[in-house]
Amino acid sequence: MEIRILSVGKIKEKYLNDGIGEYAKRLSRYCKLTFCQVADEKTPDKASDALNIQIKETEGERLMKHIREQDYVIALAIDGKMLDSVELSQMIGRLGVEGKSSVAFVIGGSLGLSDEVLKRADYKLSFSRMTFPHQLMQMILLEQIYRGYRILNHEPYHK
Repeated sequence: MEIRILSVGKIKEKYLNDGIGEYAKRLSRYCKLTFCQVADEKTPDKASDALNIQIKETEGERLMKHIREQDYVIALAIDGKMLDSVELSQMIGRLGVEGKSSVAFVIGGSLGLSDEVLKRADYKLSFSRMTFPHQLMQMILLEQIYRGYRILNHEPYHK
């Protein structure tokens, strides 16, 4: 299975890049992992609602260019369904059994995902009702995907 991580913005912090690199290395024995980062838009302080929507739409258009027809799209959204680690593991396993060869996890920018991306999503996943920096979310997501594969393969992993 190919796991695709589509995200808005470049990760500049070394510690996040190191963590992402570590989980990417660990995941290489379970799946093909690819990354696609699209440019983010600068969001001015106290931007109007209309400008915020325009920014999300611009970032969403960039993401949509990289979402393929065959992708099973899981959008990370604050109003999505919350799963525990075992349930996420089961979902990944079920998608593989159903013949989904490509799963794209989509992480929005600081304002979230556009309506267009959310409509394209096959599933909306929430990690919490709290807001996390989108750069940090990529590492958290990879850790959970890795944990999911360990669970699927009945391999030990710290709790």
